[in-house]
Amino acid sequence: MQVTLPDGSIKHYEAGVKPIEVAKEISSRLAREALGARVNGKPWDLNRPLNEDCSLEILTFNDKAGQLIYRHTAAHVMAQAVKKLFPDTKLGIGPAIDKGFYYDFDSQHKFTPEDLEKIEAEMQKIIKEKLPMERIEISRGEAIELFTKLNEDYKVELIRDLPEGEPISIYRQGDFVDLCAGPHLPSTGYLKAIKLTSLAGAYWRGNEANPMLQRIYGTAFPKAKQLEEYLHQLEEAKKRDHRRLGAQLGLFSLQEEGPGFPFFHPKGMIIRNELEQFWREEHRKAGYLEIRTPVILNRSLWEQSGHWDHYRENMYFTKIDDQDYAIKPMNCPGAILVYKSEQHSYRDLPLRLAELGLVHRHEKSGVLHGLMRVRAFTQDDSHIYMLPSQITQEIQGVIHLVDKFYNLFGFKYHVELSTRPEKAMGSDEIWETATNALRKALEDEGINYSVNEGDGAFYGPKIDFHLEDSLGRTWQCGTIQLDFLMPEKFDLTYIGEDGQKHCPVMLHRVVFGSIERFIGILVEHYGGAFPVWLSPVQARVLPITERHNDYAYQVKKELERSGIRAEVNDRNDKIGYKIRNAQMERIPYMLIVGDKEAGEGTVSVRERGVGDTGSVKLDEFINRVTEEIKNRG
Repeated sequence: MQVTLPDGSIKHYEAGVKPIEVAKEISSRLAREALGARVNGKPWDLNRPLNEDCSLEILTFNDKAGQLIYRHTAAHVMAQAVKKLFPDTKLGIGPAIDKGFYYDFDSQHKFTPEDLEKIEAEMQKIIKEKLPMERIEISRGEAIELFTKLNEDYKVELIRDLPEGEPISIYRQGDFVDLCAGPHLPSTGYLKAIKLTSLAGAYWRGNEANPMLQRIYGTAFPKAKQLEEYLHQLEEAKKRDHRRLGAQLGLFSLQEEGPGFPFFHPKGMIIRNELEQFWREEHRKAGYLEIRTPVILNRSLWEQSGHWDHYRENMYFTKIDDQDYAIKPMNCPGAILVYKSEQHSYRDLPLRLAELGLVHRHEKSGVLHGLMRVRAFTQDDSHIYMLPSQITQEIQGVIHLVDKFYNLFGFKYHVELSTRPEKAMGSDEIWETATNALRKALEDEGINYSVNEGDGAFYGPKIDFHLEDSLGRTWQCGTIQLDFLMPEKFDLTYIGEDGQKHCPVMLHRVVFGSIERFIGILVEHYGGAFPVWLSPVQARVLPITERHNDYAYQVKKELERSGIRAEVNDRNDKIGYKIRNAQMERIPYMLIVGDKEAGEGTVSVRERGVGDTGSVKLDEFINRVTEEIKNRG
């Protein structure tokens, strides 16, 4: 039997060899760190035999797939602990997620934070027992019989939804058994540092018509130090929560009258307008033309675009003059109609149409989260219509634009190439052509990327940009989607050099993604301490006593005349209190004025994060700050 390793080398083994045995042969260190494997691209248990020629990759905690295996096992251990402490509990599902895991339970017992400590202690006992994680394949009938005896109604429901005729895998650890596709760690003893972090409610299978289950979240790491660092990061994230800071800084609010529809306040609008102004400037430089399309369009358009068949469950609908209309969930059909409103020549292409378009998507109430997951948001969409020969250069142009934007905010990022999803339009040949074109553009740019199988849009593959914030968390924002299908569905054409009509190729792309979500990310990235150009208030003048108020307002007037957003705190408070208040509001510059400053035409500057920087002439301060704003510092 031939086994192809990641370096391209081929090794020969007897059938039945296990990945862990191959890992030991490669190196003792790899064997120590191995958590699972990937066989022909699919996750695999370390102790599961190989019986045919295959490619093999050994997974460690340095691999995303390795982390998922590690934490998925932790979820099973948690479920075992819960069942031991609360035997009448019924099991829902328990997947690994980014940075952790969860499990959903149906229990008469209402879990409390104190229960998490008990469950965690029971998990530690299970870990110390080093119970083997045994994979067993059984028939559908056997699985239904087993979980019916165990009184696990939710598992039986899941089994009944699985394809008939295929074997079903379960995993056993000691006296605990769970339905699972796997893979898992070889034993519970592989787990080292675990922590249960929070409680939440979740509808079974995400459907509000189903029972509400109790969800327990946790995380797990191979080293205690890694866990400590992560828990510290969680505490920092709580302090930076954009929902808390948004209210504290007067940026936006979330109202019961419109769940999932954020309200932006004056200071939040300043940030938003600055971002949009920057967006417009850079897009003009890059040759984009701005458009605006309607929020409501008729049903026939969405049927033609494919959204009616592939995205209807995420859309809102209304009737006008007894005709069906939909509130747009995406901007692309509107942009297509703009393109189609006139005949184009090959000389017009590429045509880059940009839109800050308001879209609405039907999100379940349980997944709404501040500005990060909303029902109404503005996408900084652009649609590029181009010749086939222009595909690579246009993709690369978007890559350069994304890089410029993210660098401005200090974001590092990584790139994923997302391929055809299960539910998609078009032939395999078209998808292969589009995917290869995206891959070529990335490779020509020398960009490292990973492949995210099956996560493309229903009309085409895409490049996703995952930015990393100051806490090391990643957020998917920018995307480039290559589309051969929608131009054909809408019969888009251009007149070629041969005088004949041809169909253009289309790029869908965003840089910010959702403006609302990007603002939420920025709030947490900066902890509310925005760079000066984005700060709603760039300078606050603090008169020491009431008799200095006139000079304070004179200073404010000069600042505003120079384009600096300024306020005066003329309350009858001590100067120390005024300073603390400005610090709490993350004001970049505090200008303290008293008798000396009023007499000399100066301001005493206190800079955020630095402290007192001394007294300077007002015009000198203005020149310095206006230059900082101009350079978007």
